[in-house]
Amino acid sequence: MFPALEVKGMLTEYIDAALERAEYEIIEDDEPYYGAIPQLKGVWATGKTLEECRRNLKEALEGWIIIRLQRGLAIPPIGQYCITEPKGFAANG
Repeated sequence: MFPALEVKGMLTEYIDAALERAEYEIIEDDEPYYGAIPQLKGVWATGKTLEECRRNLKEALEGWIIIRLQRGLAIPPIGQYCITEPKGFAANG
């Protein structure tokens, strides 16, 4: 398997595992569905429906991962899944 494909598979598994740990609640807001991943500080989203909230949460998680990689910040493991900066990764690219 090519290294890029291995990373993509690992990333997908990490995201899926994180979303399985999401917690949802209904709040008083124009977008009443609120979702967060408690193990990942700052990863939350809202939506007008539960499905919209889930989609928004996935997008928020993806953006959170990208920013942390760009800044060289650690990404907490989720279950058995870890994301680490690849060797030779240039964070300023």
